[in-house]
Amino acid sequence: MKLSNKTVLITGGNKGIGLEVTKLFLATECERVIVIGRDFSQFSIKNDCLEIIKCNLANVIEVDNLLKNLPKIDILINNAGVMNSLPYDNYPEDKMAMLMQLNLYTPVKMITELSKTMKEQKFGRIVSVASVAGQIGHPDVWYGISKAGVVNYTKTFARLFENDNIIINAVAPGPVETDMLAVIPEFRKAMIKDSVYSKRFAKASEIAQTIFWLASESPEYLNGSCIDLNNGLNHR
Repeated sequence: MKLSNKTVLITGGNKGIGLEVTKLFLATECERVIVIGRDFSQFSIKNDCLEIIKCNLANVIEVDNLLKNLPKIDILINNAGVMNSLPYDNYPEDKMAMLMQLNLYTPVKMITELSKTMKEQKFGRIVSVASVAGQIGHPDVWYGISKAGVVNYTKTFARLFENDNIIINAVAPGPVETDMLAVIPEFRKAMIKDSVYSKRFAKASEIAQTIFWLASESPEYLNGSCIDLNNGLNHR
């Protein structure tokens, strides 16, 4: 698929997996790459096709204002997310609400609003970042619930968009070498490494390459799917 006339929006494209996705799209001939994030103090990429927008995607009002001012989006990457790694029986209400808003409610709202112009032009590609946690469970119960929701809405929207030429898929990584690893206890990190085939965590670039492929090159028949990128973690 030619990307020369496409506008891409990447949430959380300022760090981790999202940053690697941003780099991949900027290496193409995309007309515009819009990166949404809260903190760009460590973001140093300069490119004529790049636009950065500061927004707290866990804040409903900020998200509503963002959506009112966005241009037509051809490719949406729902990447922003958070994990609190808190015990289920001592989980502050505000932490739960923030996680669910960022990981689940905001992506659904982004899809709902941005798909309107995708339907009009009969084209759109959407990729969301789920997690193996949404398939096998997770100590952070709300994180697992939110990521299971990502898989579910991917399949649901694929059916809703079946006549609109909007292709929507998800990826479900295991633990990835990003800042999110910091909230995982050391004993659990060791257990995870021992449970996967290659005895290491995924690299952010490996997940990003898969996301980019789904957003740009994968066949249209691959739709409503969730690609597992867990190196065997959910088989042991």
